[in-house]
Amino acid sequence: MGILIPLVSVSAFWALIGFGLPWIVPKGPNKGIIQLMIVMTAVCCWMFWIMVFLHQLNPLIGPQINVKTIRWISEKWGDAVPNNN
Repeated sequence: MGILIPLVSVSAFWALIGFGLPWIVPKGPNKGIIQLMIVMTAVCCWMFWIMVFLHQLNPLIGPQINVKTIRWISEKWGDAVPNNN
C-alpha cells in the first residue's frame, strides 16, 4: 500500500500534464511543436521518475567490502556490538 500512493499520484500528475496541457495551447504557427514538447516533457519526466523510484525499491548493487577491510575497520573503530562475556 505504501508504494501505491506515490505511484498513482505522481503518474496522475504527469498524465494530467501530458494529456491536459496540450489542449490549452493557444493557436499559432508553432502550436503542434509546443504540444509535442509538452507531451514529450511529461513522458520523459515520468519515465525518469519511475525508473529512479523502481530502482530504489530493489537495488541491484549493494556495497561490497573485502573481508580484510571489514576486519581492519572493526579493529580500528572497535566493534559495534560489545561482547558480553
